[in-house]
Amino acid sequence: MLLYLRLLRESLAFAMNALINNKLRTFLSLLGVTIGIFSIIAVLAAVDSLDKKIKSDLSKVDENTMYLKRFSFAPSEIPRWKRQQFPDVTYDEYQYLKDAVPSAEYMAYQIFTKSEMVKYEANSVSNVNMVPVSHEFEDIQSLDIASGRFYNESEANSGKAVAVIGHEIAKNLFGDQDPVEKKIRIYGQRFTVIGVLKKQGESTFGPSNDITIIIPVNFLRRMYGDNNNFMTPVIVIKPMPGADPEGVKADITQKLRSYRGIKAGDINNFMIDILSGFTDLIDGIIGQMNVIGWIISGFSLLVGGFGIANIMFVSVKERTNLIGIQKALGAKNKFILFQFLFEAVILSVIGGAVGMLMVWGIAKVLTNALDFEFILSLGNVIIGTGLATFIGLVSGILPAIAASKLDPVEAIRSGM
Repeated sequence: MLLYLRLLRESLAFAMNALINNKLRTFLSLLGVTIGIFSIIAVLAAVDSLDKKIKSDLSKVDENTMYLKRFSFAPSEIPRWKRQQFPDVTYDEYQYLKDAVPSAEYMAYQIFTKSEMVKYEANSVSNVNMVPVSHEFEDIQSLDIASGRFYNESEANSGKAVAVIGHEIAKNLFGDQDPVEKKIRIYGQRFTVIGVLKKQGESTFGPSNDITIIIPVNFLRRMYGDNNNFMTPVIVIKPMPGADPEGVKADITQKLRSYRGIKAGDINNFMIDILSGFTDLIDGIIGQMNVIGWIISGFSLLVGGFGIANIMFVSVKERTNLIGIQKALGAKNKFILFQFLFEAVILSVIGGAVGMLMVWGIAKVLTNALDFEFILSLGNVIIGTGLATFIGLVSGILPAIAASKLDPVEAIRSGM
C-alpha cells in the first residue's frame, strides 16, 4: 500500500512538473479531454436540469390525468384532413360525462383561447395567458394559492366575473398592494380578484402560472358563445385513485360514442390523451438528447485521448535515462508501468476537472441570469471523473508498457 502511495505521489510530482515546464504542449494535449468532458457533462447537466424542471411542473398533476378533445397531443394515424373535421367537445358533453363516468374523480371543462390585455387603473399587462375553466380545475391541478381563494361551483356555473391571477400579474398591476378584492379589467369587463397564485417560475409546458389569469369558463361562454375560432374546448379528467387509466379511457370512449351516436365500425371523432403517455414521450426525447450529446462529445474525448498518449510517449522519451537509472537501482517493471500510468491518469483527471469547473461556472451564471435552475449533480461529477480516469488509463497504457520494457543499460546509454 505504501508503495502505491509513493507511486501516486511521485507521479503527481512528475505530472505537475510536466504541466509547469511544458505549458503549451500540456495545454494542447489536455484541451481535447477538457472539451470532451465539458461537452458531455454540460449536456448531461442541461438534460438533467430540464428533466427535473419537467417533473417539477408535472408533479402536481396526476400522471393518469386525461385530456378529451378533437385533436391529439401525440402523433396520430388518422389523416390530418379527417381530424380537422372532428367536432369540438361541448359543455353538455362535459356535464353528461361527469355524471355518466363514476371512475372519474374530477372532470373539468376548459377552453384554450388567445392572450388578452389586463388593466388596473393606469397599469396594464399584455399577452396574459387566459385560462377559462370550471371549478374542478383547482382539484385536478392542485393549484397553490398564495392569498385569497379559488372560485366555487356556484360562481363557476353562473359565470361570475371573478379571477385568480398569477404572481407576475399581481406584481406588475398592484406592486406592494394586496390584489384580493381589487377590480381589474379584462374583455372590457370588470373582474374581482379573489385569489393570487404562488410564484411558479418558468414553465416547460406552455405559459407559466405567473403570467396566467384563471376565470370561470361560463363567463367566456356567456360572452362569446361556444362556436368561435379563437376558442378550443377540452375536457380534463382525473381518474379515481387506483383506477386503471386504460379502463377509464375505455369507459369514456364508450359513453361518448353512444352520446354522439357513432355507429359500430366507425372511428372515434375525438381524441383522449393520457398524461403518462406524454411524459413517456418526453423521456424518450431526453434519452435521445443524451445519446446525441455522448456521440458528439465522444469525438472530443477521442482527440483528448490521443493528446494524452502523445504527451506520455514524449515523456517516456525525455525520461529514458531516468528510467534506466531507476531500473539499474532495482525498480521493477511494475513500478515503472504504474508510475507512467498514474501520470497519464492524473493529467487526464486534471483536464476533466477543468472541464467540470467550466460547466459549474456556466451553470451558476445561467441560473442567476435566467429563471431556470441548472444543476451539476454529484452523479454527473462522478461520471466526469470516471471518464477522465478511463481516458487516462487507455491513453497511458501503451506508453507505460513501452517505458516498463526498456533495457536499463540501453536506457542509460541513450541519455549520455
